[in-house]
Amino acid sequence: MSESLNERSKRILEAIIEDYISTAEPVGSRAVLHRHGFALSPATIRNVMSDLEECGFLASPHTSAGRVPTAKAYRLYVDSLLQLRGIAEDEEAAIRRRCSIIGKDVAEILKDTSRTLSTISHYTGIVLAPRLAANIFRHIEFVKLGQRRILAILVSEGGIVQNKIFESDAELSAADLGRMSNYLNDLLHGLTMEQVRRRVLEEMQNEKVLYDTLLKSALEFSEQALEDEGSEVFIEGQANILEQPEFADLEKMKEIFRAFEEKNTLVSLLDRCMSARGVNIFIGAESRLSSLEGLSIVTSSFRTGANTLGVLGVIGPTRMGYGKVIPIVDYTAKLISNLLNSQ
Repeated sequence: MSESLNERSKRILEAIIEDYISTAEPVGSRAVLHRHGFALSPATIRNVMSDLEECGFLASPHTSAGRVPTAKAYRLYVDSLLQLRGIAEDEEAAIRRRCSIIGKDVAEILKDTSRTLSTISHYTGIVLAPRLAANIFRHIEFVKLGQRRILAILVSEGGIVQNKIFESDAELSAADLGRMSNYLNDLLHGLTMEQVRRRVLEEMQNEKVLYDTLLKSALEFSEQALEDEGSEVFIEGQANILEQPEFADLEKMKEIFRAFEEKNTLVSLLDRCMSARGVNIFIGAESRLSSLEGLSIVTSSFRTGANTLGVLGVIGPTRMGYGKVIPIVDYTAKLISNLLNSQ
């Protein structure tokens, strides 16, 4: 993509992109010359801009003589022109303070993380909470709630807790429930949730289990507790999109907010980032979601060891300040990984 551009063209394109990120106004040749001090004539810059437009890196709005970058230009900028700065100390401190784990469960930590990403970036923060299936079994506990009502508390290595209440066919004592919990914890400890499901099914065919009512009940209870509830998505700062001039069109705004409300749309996108390491950037149509056209999404996964738990990121206009957002997302993902590993 960039091979056809010489160094001068790249520097002029970089200047136009950074000006447009800063001002949200189409950029003209005189503005490029005055703001960046190129030792070139206005005519030369106009010719370069014309060539960049012909190559698909710039577009000319009908209402202005200036030009704006295309998604193709932003991709080149992010991949090879952008100079990332380190995260600012005050931003780092704010993220650490806001994402504290003291007195919080995992859901609260992740909701706060989404809010923090929005506040620090001034765009929309998003977090895909861990699926139980994407984790490693730590322990299960059964608690008697009534005569036959049982609460199953399933805890993973990442600190993810799933609670299920169900009815038992027979009345069980607290001692019975304790024995069932101990049996399952010895059997399943350290397995991935996918391995846990397979082991439970295999164990149910065990001859010993077939003749031991309590063990059979334990496996049946664990099977119910392991039912996947799907993914939860935390979104904060949707209103920040309203402040972006490129989204002043009411119909476009409605489409974007519908996408935020229909979280399955976002889950399908974030799921694609689960297996990737490092920062992922989707610019405009690269997300393959028509409702998010004109937006960019910067994401990174958070994990415990080699086990991916979830994805966090920032949604903003394609004109977002990538140089600021990318380090924020990267730092936050690493921080959340460390916090969940310490739970």
